[in-house]
Amino acid sequence: MKKILAMTMALAMSLSLVACGGNGATSSTGSASTGSASASQNSSASTGSASSSAASGELTTVEAGKLIMSTNAAFPPYEMTDDTGAVVGIDAEIAGAIAEKLGLELVIDDMDFDAAQLAVQQGKSDICMAGLSITEDRLLVMDFSDSYATGVQVVITKEGSDVTLDNLGEKMIGTQRATTGNIYCTDEYGEDHVVSYDDGIVAVQDLMNGKVDCVVIDQAPAQEFVAANPGLVILDTPWVEEEYSIGVNKGNTAMLDAVNGALAELTADGTLQAIIEKYIPTEG
Repeated sequence: MKKILAMTMALAMSLSLVACGGNGATSSTGSASTGSASASQNSSASTGSASSSAASGELTTVEAGKLIMSTNAAFPPYEMTDDTGAVVGIDAEIAGAIAEKLGLELVIDDMDFDAAQLAVQQGKSDICMAGLSITEDRLLVMDFSDSYATGVQVVITKEGSDVTLDNLGEKMIGTQRATTGNIYCTDEYGEDHVVSYDDGIVAVQDLMNGKVDCVVIDQAPAQEFVAANPGLVILDTPWVEEEYSIGVNKGNTAMLDAVNGALAELTADGTLQAIIEKYIPTEG
């Protein structure tokens, strides 16, 4: 199956879930652990390169002294906005910790999911973090860091629905555009059975309104959506597992090495696991 082949490659090229616990980096809002979407919109991040001095040596970034992260803040608990409009979540805090390790200020740009990937490809952002997993197509246009978290794709449906993993191909499936859930469902069941949305929130709304039979999305945001919408359930069996990595511009080995070096340090000192468990507590 195309889905299995793609996932096998993704998992083979990713490392195992990292462990961690510690402080985030200074962001555009001055917070220790979050970046600001509004601040990033006001920043003048040019598409040209500027030289920034990082802890690992001389590192070229889009804007001097800053680490610009492109994301889609509609994927809780990895990235979402708080009441002030700041982008918060697992990815925001990990990016903040990486920026601190590199001696840079984190700036977060919130945009559509596919636009977030294009931003790093076009040199408009330094890194892309948006619950991003490795696929064959993405490997053609981006390089990826070591894995920092494991994602599990699940199926959300209504209570009492007859939707199962075995009959998904007969149903209308909602997915977020350009995500692996969208890619794999389209490959597996055909475009006629998949409805693409700009974000998971709208997909879940259409599920509630009966416009689709189910939604395929990562387990962590799925749990958030189900908790906020009585009458929805998650099927017991996961649909597929994948590893999350940080995307950088193709061929930017200096940035890739810097990010991987920071991730290794954050793994060793316990920061990564602490951030993940802050949002996804370990059961037991």
